[in-house]
Parts: sequence; C-alpha cells; structure tokens
Amino acid sequence: MQNQSNQSLSFGGLLRWATRPPQAYVVYFLCVVLVGGASFYLGTMKPNRHPGLAPPPASTPAK
Repeated sequence: MQNQSNQSLSFGGLLRWATRPPQAYVVYFLCVVLVGGASFYLGTMKPNRHPGLAPPPASTPAK
C-alpha cells in the first residue's frame, strides 16, 4: 500500500491516472476548453498599431 501512494505522486503515476478512460475524457475536455478559450482570447485582442512599423505609403508617380 505504501509503494502505491508513492507511485501515484510521480509524473508517470499522474500520466497513468490521466490516461485511463473516465479521467481521459475529462482531461481531453479540459484541454479543448483551454485551447479554445486561449485562441478566442488571443483573437479578440487588439493589435498595437505602431506608426513606425507600418509599411510606407505608396508614392505618387512623377508627372
């Protein structure tokens, strides 16, 4: 029993726990929500418009 509790505290034990069927569905759902939320948040951010970084205006042709 003592070896089992030490084994579950390691990264491999956590990975083994998270890949079993009931927990795997929850872990997958959380990852989808996190990625979707992050992409929505980043998509709604306004980009900084720096005047020095904009492309130069088009020049008019000489007459």
